[in-house]
Amino acid sequence: MGLRRRPEARSPAVTAVHSAPHAPPRRVPPVVFAGIAALGLALSAWGARDRTTWFLETVWALAGLPLVVLLWRRFPLTGLLCGLLTVHTLVLAVGGHYTYAQVPAGDWVRDALGLDRNPYDRFGHLVQGFVPAVLVRELLSRTSPLRGSRWLAPLTVCVCLAFSACFELLEWLAAEIGGHGADAFLATQGDVWDTQWDMFCALIGAVLSVLLLGGIHDRRLRALEGTAPARAAR
Repeated sequence: MGLRRRPEARSPAVTAVHSAPHAPPRRVPPVVFAGIAALGLALSAWGARDRTTWFLETVWALAGLPLVVLLWRRFPLTGLLCGLLTVHTLVLAVGGHYTYAQVPAGDWVRDALGLDRNPYDRFGHLVQGFVPAVLVRELLSRTSPLRGSRWLAPLTVCVCLAFSACFELLEWLAAEIGGHGADAFLATQGDVWDTQWDMFCALIGAVLSVLLLGGIHDRRLRALEGTAPARAAR
């Protein structure tokens, strides 16, 4: 009669490792993003150099933040988009507080690199393309047949460029209405090609966003869809 080998005993720790399901990645609660954005806007309004310029520069965040909160239960956003929108809000808040031509960090970069102008305005328009590209991509992916289409990326970039052009038209309108009083809002700093540079920066930002974040964004969208049934059952 042959000897039977006893099954190898596994330690509880090893068993737990093999049997435990993969935990989903931790997500930052949306209320944290909303709180950071609201705090940044409040601090930027306090002691702003020009209240009218502050309002014109931050109006997109002032309108967008309540809209996201009101629609959250029906249309939650990915954590990636929430984080980017929060960063964009802070960029707008800093530009609105100091005016884009006088942001101290921009002055430091100008002096350090020997530039002719404060570059914070260029940075702001780069972000104006980078962040809205993810927003447009998410809206198109979730509400249209474009998800997975080769047209999604170019249409996303086109929408961002169109938004940048509309923003430049609003700046022109502000200049017509306010005259020299709108100089702080325009932040041209004597550059006759400022409008074209602003749109070009937004275009570069949108293209970079699509190329760098497209794959990451797709994974976040799939993760968001995976949690949808759990939310609906509540």
